Amino acid sequence: MPVKPIPVLLAVRELNCGGIERDVAKIALNLDRARFVPHVAAYSARGLRYEELHAAGIPVLELPVRSLASWSAVRAALKAAQYIRRHGIRLVHAWDPTAVFLVPLARLLRVPAVLASQLGHRGLSDPRTRKELRVVDRMVDAVVVNCEAMRRHMVEEEGLPAGRIRLCYNGVDLTQFFPGPKPDLEFLRGASLTIGTVAVLRPEKALEVLIEAFAKLRSLQSGLRLIIVGDGPELGRLQARSRRLGLEGDCLFLPPTRDVPPLLRALDIFVLCSRSEAFSNALLEAMACGCCVVGTEVGGTPELIGRNERGLLCRPADPDDLAAQLAALIQDEPLRRRLGAEAARYARQNLSIEAAARRMAEIYAEFLDSSVSARR
Repeated sequence: MPVKPIPVLLAVRELNCGGIERDVAKIALNLDRARFVPHVAAYSARGLRYEELHAAGIPVLELPVRSLASWSAVRAALKAAQYIRRHGIRLVHAWDPTAVFLVPLARLLRVPAVLASQLGHRGLSDPRTRKELRVVDRMVDAVVVNCEAMRRHMVEEEGLPAGRIRLCYNGVDLTQFFPGPKPDLEFLRGASLTIGTVAVLRPEKALEVLIEAFAKLRSLQSGLRLIIVGDGPELGRLQARSRRLGLEGDCLFLPPTRDVPPLLRALDIFVLCSRSEAFSNALLEAMACGCCVVGTEVGGTPELIGRNERGLLCRPADPDDLAAQLAALIQDEPLRRRLGAEAARYARQNLSIEAAARRMAEIYAEFLDSSVSARR
C-alpha cells in the first residue's frame, strides 16, 4: 500500500526578498512531493517569494501577528491551530523568530515533530527576542543551522547541546545560476570592470565599507563601476555617502529584481562585506554564476569561499583591506578568472538546491520517525 506524503508547515515572518524567505521558498519548492506536502505560514503573505509559492500551488497561510501581546496573536493562534488540525500537519519548522509564536502552539497541539532554524547570529536580535529564542531552544526537537560557524555560535554562545543541532547548508538553483556570457546591459556600457553586490540594505551588510573601498581605488583604472542592487533602510544613507565621495555616475543603485542571474554575470567581482553573516545566499549565487568573489572573514563565509581557494577574504569593517583585495583582483585578470571558475565548480558539485532539499528531508524524516518510535 503506498505511503501518503506527510504534510509539513514551514514558517517565516515575510515572503519577500530576504535571504531566509528565499531559503524557505527553495526548500518548499524542492522537497520530494512523494514524501512531503509542504505548506508555508507567514505573518505577511505578499512579495516575491509568495508569488513563487502561489504559482507552484503551495498553500500559504497568512497569520497577521502585529505583536505577541495583542489580540492579533490570539486570532492568529486560533487560525493556525485550525489549519494544523484540518491539514493534519505532522511537522512544524519555524525558520526565524516566528518560532516564538508557533513552537509553543505546535507543542500545545502535540504536533509530532517541531523544529526551529537559526540562520544568523543572535547578536543581531534585540535582547528580548534573544531571550525568547533561548526558551524556544528547549522546546524544539532540534535547531537547524546552515554552516559550522552557526553550529559553534549556538553551542558556545547560546548553550545549546551539540546533539540537538542539525546542519543543512543552503543550496542554489543551478538551472538559473550558472556561468554564461556577460550580458549587454545599457547602464554598464563603457565600464571597463564592474564590482557589485546584491543585498537587503541593512546595517549589518556594512555597504558603506564597500563604497569607501571603491572610492579609494576608483583611480586605479578608468571605467570602473560599482553596482549595488537592493533596497532597505540603509538606501538613503548609502546614496548620500556615495554623493559625498563624488562617485556620481560610477556608483549605481538598482532596485531589487527577480532577474538576478544576468546582473551577477555582468559583474567581474562580487563583494560581501557584512559585519555579521551566516551562509550567504547572495554570495553562493554569485559563485554559481562564476563571479570572482571577495567576502569578509565572518560567519560561514570562510567555509563557503575557502582560504583564498574560491575567492578572497578581507577583514570586516576595514575599507583599506577590502580596497587592497579588490586592487589585487583588478590588476590580475588570470587570478579573477581562476577564482571565478573554481567558485562555480564548487557550487555546482557541492551546493545545489537538490542537495539541500535532500538533506532537509533527511532531517524531517529523522524526527518524524523518532516521534513514531516514541509513541510506540
